[in-house]
Amino acid sequence: MSNPDESQSHSATPIIIGLTIGLVLGLIVNFVGVAGRESPVAWVTTVVAVAQPIGRIFLRLMMMVVVPMVFAALALAVVEIGDVRKLGRMGLRTLLFTGIFSSAAVLIGMGLVNVFQPGKSLPPETQERLLANYSKQATTIEANAEKKKNIGEVLVDMIPENPLQEMVGAVDGSSKGNGMLAVMVFSLIVGLAITMRLDDCKPLIGVLESIQTVTTVIIEFALKLAPIGAGCLVFAITAQLGFEIVRTLAWFAGTVVLGLAIQLFVTYSIVIWTFGGMSPWHFFTNAAEAMLTAFSTSSSNATLPTAMRVAEDDLKLPPAVSRFVLTVGATGNQNGTALYEGVVILFLAQVMRVELTFAQQLQVVLMSILAGIGTAGVPGGSIPLIVVVMKSVGIPAESIGIILGVDRLLDMCRTVVNVTGDLAVATCVAKSESAVPSQP
Repeated sequence: MSNPDESQSHSATPIIIGLTIGLVLGLIVNFVGVAGRESPVAWVTTVVAVAQPIGRIFLRLMMMVVVPMVFAALALAVVEIGDVRKLGRMGLRTLLFTGIFSSAAVLIGMGLVNVFQPGKSLPPETQERLLANYSKQATTIEANAEKKKNIGEVLVDMIPENPLQEMVGAVDGSSKGNGMLAVMVFSLIVGLAITMRLDDCKPLIGVLESIQTVTTVIIEFALKLAPIGAGCLVFAITAQLGFEIVRTLAWFAGTVVLGLAIQLFVTYSIVIWTFGGMSPWHFFTNAAEAMLTAFSTSSSNATLPTAMRVAEDDLKLPPAVSRFVLTVGATGNQNGTALYEGVVILFLAQVMRVELTFAQQLQVVLMSILAGIGTAGVPGGSIPLIVVVMKSVGIPAESIGIILGVDRLLDMCRTVVNVTGDLAVATCVAKSESAVPSQP
């Protein structure tokens, strides 16, 4: 199963074309009708007013399936990873290293955003224009600011009193608890319960698999509109803000790439050396083919056969371990995606001047970690989840269009981290099973 953010190579080209056209046209419109003026000329406002609804239709098609998608994907992920009775120590150790990598990834990403603050590189007057475009969300942002919770309340509200109520309010922000985070915790509990009664719950597993299939089809349909929808979102942003938003995006992309590099070469090296008994140089040298394949295809699904061969032939991992861990990891160990989601949410909060408390940032961390473990395995599957998290902390949903222009390039980078992370987990699990010799 492919990573949710890893689209197949043949589908990336039209989206890149649509984003490029939207970017170029937006810059032209900004230069002609906005730059140097106190207010944009009338025809610019009209054009933007036409483009924005088209982009919002694309987002709504994605968001309409987010709750069933997350519920089914997380529950099935727990069933696949957490069946302790069948998988024993190997399953538990796989889950442990997956949790370590995902937690480290999100904390690294969010730490870098707080240090470099790429979203605050916009000039104040540009931020004012951007905020004016989303004035309708001001009431929601103020309401969220008034109901900020401390850490204790956030932790308690993770357990929903009424899961259905949390599901209904997860997208529009009307839930009384933690919204989507509570839905995620409920999904995990359901998944754990299923693993304890697998024989009795086979019909329910079939229903969850069917729900996941349906949501996949709907998202695939929405992505057929992505070249136009995403292009319109990018056009609307750049037409109003011009080259300044492009420069801010460069800071954002640099922050993401730096975070992914730290996760790849620092976190993985430490864990591989400590728990895998293998030299990082030996690991990366022998994993290079899988890493290059992941970057070129931007798909963990397409890279899986290469990763399995690399694990067995080059890293000398036992097939019983590598095949299990790599197959499960394609769904359950997406720590590059988890890092990306955390960075996106904090970056857009900075751009939109939404101040997040420590408790709210902790909520974002937890949701990003869970998303990295159980986001539905479809191209673009994390976009609706990112939007839901944004809305839960008062960030306007339409501002997701700001980052779509660089998403494809960053997709290739985080795919490398995801696939390499699967190999790193396999190495550590194999060592813990005493199935691979230590390397110099």
